[in-house]
Amino acid sequence: MPSGASPVRTTTTVIIGGGQAGLAMSWCLTKRAIDHVVLERGEVAHTWRTERWDSLRLLTPNWQSRLPGYGYDGDDPDGYRSMPETIEFIDGYARAISAPMETHTNVTSVQRDDGGYMVTTDSGKWRCRTVVLASGACNIARVPALDEAVPAGIARISPIDYRSPDQLDRGGVLVVGASATGTQLADEIQRSGRAVTISVGEHIRAPRLYRGRDLEWWMDAAGVLDERYDEVEDIQRARKLPSLQLAGTTDRATLDLNSLAAIGVKLIGRLAGVHDGKAQFSGSLSNQCALSDLKMGRLLDSIDEWASANGLDGEVEAPHRLAPTKVEESPPLGMDLGNGEIKTIVWATGYRPDHSWLDVPVFDRKGQIRHDGGIVSEAPGMYLLGIQFLRRRKSALIDGCGDDARDLSAHLAAYLDGAA
Repeated sequence: MPSGASPVRTTTTVIIGGGQAGLAMSWCLTKRAIDHVVLERGEVAHTWRTERWDSLRLLTPNWQSRLPGYGYDGDDPDGYRSMPETIEFIDGYARAISAPMETHTNVTSVQRDDGGYMVTTDSGKWRCRTVVLASGACNIARVPALDEAVPAGIARISPIDYRSPDQLDRGGVLVVGASATGTQLADEIQRSGRAVTISVGEHIRAPRLYRGRDLEWWMDAAGVLDERYDEVEDIQRARKLPSLQLAGTTDRATLDLNSLAAIGVKLIGRLAGVHDGKAQFSGSLSNQCALSDLKMGRLLDSIDEWASANGLDGEVEAPHRLAPTKVEESPPLGMDLGNGEIKTIVWATGYRPDHSWLDVPVFDRKGQIRHDGGIVSEAPGMYLLGIQFLRRRKSALIDGCGDDARDLSAHLAAYLDGAA
């Protein structure tokens, strides 16, 4: 070993990521007496601390923040946590389970090593038999390539860097993307006095409350969120679906395109291109909204069927439906970005994980890790955790980490015993 070099430390499992997913796996491994370490690039819940806007609240009710051996114990189970409250919840979990954390430790490489893996960090190396990739699904904003064609005078920002309307120019704002993030930001920015136009593509409309109860309560009770990855017809399609248009607000209001239009937000079709300073939009706005309304109706139909089958019709409000989404008969198909009206574009076009440090050939042609419900079959002893619809529809929620971690820790233990 070169003079001054740090010795290589050893452990059975290295967990990369100290958010809710990594901590849930830590709890499961501790229960199985499997030696491990959790490596976190910043503090516990780093992403929640540094990459979320100021006013954001969880879109799931407080009671739904359930992690292995830990849950909500406050007096507002139907409320929605603010970011400081979310950080404290996850930080409290790390303390409660005495997770073996190495914070401020940035992973720079993961490589195969003599039947296991070598994990290199900026503070030394770890040799392990198994590794869990729990660094999150929302590390990098998905900014479309057409961003490069936007005129230089227009500021562009992603939700990772956005904190509040105060950092934006006082002029008009184009929000691209109308799932949960896009609709929440459009609502906040419009209420700040800036004129907002929202570019709408595929989205999933949903009521915050249905028949007197939170929509998340219905999906939890009816088993919608527990649907497994091996039970759906097209899991790749399911993993790409946008998040529900839900927001966690103190008044538990529904946030959809109708509510945005009611406060003055202008609706326009999907952004299709930018050429010579002019933006082109798809003419499918009406169809996209009709399809979204249809999907919402199907979800509510399934809830109604479950309520009837389980004898709840007499205990809850009667079924109802939201009014159809209202759109212009002929919305504009173009916008001159050079006329000075639009000063900022917000790219609410999704996120992707950052696995640039993973030096093991397990990626598909789109740069995604190939896996079977979190089991990376091409790299025995490697597991993925905390991404959209990993093993269950709720996998990306705080509430989904525990069940996925239990499943994968069982497989990990069997692998160590030579039975998997």
